[in-house]
Amino acid sequence: MIITKDYKMGDAVLHDPKMLIVLNRFDIKLGFGDKTIEQICNEHNINIEFFIEISNAFHDSTYFTENKLKQFPLELIVSFLINSHNIYINKIIPQIEKLIDSLEYDDNNDVKNIEFLKKFFLEYKQELVNHVKHEEATVYPYVVELEKSINSNTISKELLSIMTSYSASDYKDGHDNVEEKLFDLKNIIIKYLKPPKNYDTCNVILNKLFRLEEDLKNHSEIEERVLIPAAIKMETEIQQLNELNKIKIV
Repeated sequence: MIITKDYKMGDAVLHDPKMLIVLNRFDIKLGFGDKTIEQICNEHNINIEFFIEISNAFHDSTYFTENKLKQFPLELIVSFLINSHNIYINKIIPQIEKLIDSLEYDDNNDVKNIEFLKKFFLEYKQELVNHVKHEEATVYPYVVELEKSINSNTISKELLSIMTSYSASDYKDGHDNVEEKLFDLKNIIIKYLKPPKNYDTCNVILNKLFRLEEDLKNHSEIEERVLIPAAIKMETEIQQLNELNKIKIV
């Protein structure tokens, strides 16, 4: 199924629950009746074509089309990514942490194992928080400023100075540690954690971790295949314009 603007939003959610992830990113609440995606987007002042591209990317992993996403303003993409960060840090991670804290054991040795799991999860949480803070404080503002410079054919002295010591290409390796830590976390639960008294909670935790992993993969693809290549291209363009004195420095 390819999601289109004429598709009813309710049918899209019924067909694929992953659409709930997309709705959360755009702050769209349930209860929209039989309205189409186009109608819902118009009501929420959402760029319809951007919503369609994001929805199809989450719905079908083979759909991802960076060329189409590159046509949208980077500021729009950054806003979507920041909304995703908020959901990771303020909703998904606290939910998982609460579930881990609720695991119950009788044996002291097993209690030690769960304490190790809690410690490992807190380390992962901190690494994810640090990664998000870096993106929002450094990477995203830098990309948005590059776009503004290209659109206005002007560049600030501050941005030129930053470009001498920083490039969007420096960012590419940032996801590896976060992804590896999440894989290790799942591995601990699957292979080494003895079944707790409330065993079903373990399955719930794992399901949430797998969904988070898939969500983060989509998130990373947008950054690595759309945002960063666009930023690197703009850096090159600005450098060339500056060398030819064809961009105004303010």
